[in-house]
Amino acid sequence: MSKAKWENDEEIRIFREYLRIPSVHPNIDYTACVEFLKRQATSLGLPVEVIYPGNNSNPVVVIKWLGKQPELPSIILNSHMDVVPVFPDKWNHGPFDAHLDEEGRIFARGSQDMKCVGTQYLGAIRSLLAQGHQPKRTVYLTFVPDEEDGRPGMADLVDSDYFKQLNVGFSFDEGIASADETFTVFYAERTLWNIRFKFSGTSGHGSLLHKNTAGEKLSYVVNKFTEYRDSQVKRLEDNPNFDIGDVTTVNLTRINGGIQSNVVPPLLEVLFDIRLAVTESLVEFEQQVRKWCEEAGGGIELEFEWKEPYAAPTKIDASNRYWLAFKRGLDELGLKIRTRVFPGATDSRYLRVKGIQALGFSPINNTPVLLHDHNEFLGAETYLRGIQIYKKLIEYVSNA
Repeated sequence: MSKAKWENDEEIRIFREYLRIPSVHPNIDYTACVEFLKRQATSLGLPVEVIYPGNNSNPVVVIKWLGKQPELPSIILNSHMDVVPVFPDKWNHGPFDAHLDEEGRIFARGSQDMKCVGTQYLGAIRSLLAQGHQPKRTVYLTFVPDEEDGRPGMADLVDSDYFKQLNVGFSFDEGIASADETFTVFYAERTLWNIRFKFSGTSGHGSLLHKNTAGEKLSYVVNKFTEYRDSQVKRLEDNPNFDIGDVTTVNLTRINGGIQSNVVPPLLEVLFDIRLAVTESLVEFEQQVRKWCEEAGGGIELEFEWKEPYAAPTKIDASNRYWLAFKRGLDELGLKIRTRVFPGATDSRYLRVKGIQALGFSPINNTPVLLHDHNEFLGAETYLRGIQIYKKLIEYVSNA
């Protein structure tokens, strides 16, 4: 295809229009996204609703494709409308220009994460509708807010009475681009905890050797976490079949405290970002952390800034009819896949906590992984092929 043909392709045009909406944190006005999606629903001849399960600033757009047997559990095609911040001076093209170069690369924030997925769903359904297809199960396209900054767009949705009425059995959601020929399917996510430690201790003049200082306690706990972190690094190095999603990650992300150099402070604080492996016992891990605090001398307060519950992995075996249908579609397309635990966090975790099966998958391969990075791009041909991949997967899973 030439650049002119890509520019004139209807699906590419729709994708680029969506990318040009700067739904970027921290202060997002979703109005343009909502209006864009309403127009898409109208073009497909499908009903659309806009609901506000959390607050009046965070809409969820729901497009409904009625199934032949609507009493069956439904399928969700989920994506999020928001994108992460940009540093425009680091980009070769405007991050919201959706610039298309001669090689067919479309540069824009959200081109991989994950506006592509949202419009690829639409393109796949457009093609299926054109062929007169109607799914057995009702399919809902959900476009949610605030996935990227951790606020609960999907979390509010799944707790709503509206969601309960959807009778959801399975959900598609985002994955990550692959730099080689394979595609990755994510069947689980680690459990996200952010723990703030408040170390209280003896204060006084900086020239003395006080006992039970906040600094000593902090040092003990940080060293314990460092030792644990080292053990996870070793597990990763020793097992060639592991990747980062298979181990627990621990990272010290913030340190606060102190007044001036010659005063021993009465309080110091540190914050740890912790992603617990699906094989980790959450109860035992917390017990271990609290034991370290006791060994350090006590006087340590734990504050969970974020404490998610365990979400059981989606079954990728013969017991899961949705997986069998999904895998059949992948096999018929001849795609090479890897099944993995997602290294970060997506909206799928909120669904899995509710007992809903969910798979993360973005039909992007042979592409540099650039989510959250400068000069994020997606090739036009890769994008168009992704529509055909979703077409097959949506058809098979909605008929499972």
